[in-house]
Amino acid sequence: MEVQHIEHRDVTGGGARAAVFGASDGLLTNVALILGILGASPTRHAVVLAGIAGLVAGAFSMAIGEYVSMSAQRTLLQRELDVERQEIDRRPEAETLELQRLYEQRGVPSDLAAAVAGYLMRDPDVALRIHAQEELGVAPDAIGRPIQAALASFALFACGALVPLLPWFVGGGTGAVDASLGVSALAALVLGGLLAKLSDRAVVLGALRQLLLAAIAAAVTFGVGHVVGGIVTA
Repeated sequence: MEVQHIEHRDVTGGGARAAVFGASDGLLTNVALILGILGASPTRHAVVLAGIAGLVAGAFSMAIGEYVSMSAQRTLLQRELDVERQEIDRRPEAETLELQRLYEQRGVPSDLAAAVAGYLMRDPDVALRIHAQEELGVAPDAIGRPIQAALASFALFACGALVPLLPWFVGGGTGAVDASLGVSALAALVLGGLLAKLSDRAVVLGALRQLLLAAIAAAVTFGVGHVVGGIVTA
């Protein structure tokens, strides 16, 4: 009987996570921003200016934040890996015993756990990988790629933020408002469904949840813009 092997996607670099959150944040941010501006000043010039500013500022903010946070995480993990590598080199017996006890805690018989731990500790690279996965929860070659994450975050945030702006590049008034809301709602549904599918959840529920969250943020921001705009112009 042939056993079917399921290939797993590589999600360790950080690019996929950054892209997903970047697109979602870009769409949500600029929908809310545009409606906030509309609540205060419904002119096409103000909306386009605010939308482009929000796109550029948000994309750079997301990319820089992603790069800094992932670089810090990578540095910390690399330090822990260096410590573990030194321990394996200087105290192999203690590290072998530590690995044996980890397997025993998972229900492996003592002699078998000792044999497996001893066998794995024969190769320093294998030993480091096993200890890193067991103790740190990471693989030495999968501690994140900050540049990849930053670029993905920048590009996808910009794409998401561009969606609600598109109708305003060709027109204004009520038509642009309706078109902007329409394409944004469609994009939110598609993005929510895609995220749900990638994480093996119900596609319809994921799409509706994304739409609901976008609608709440947009409504609140529109209300704030309307109130603040009335106060400022009073």
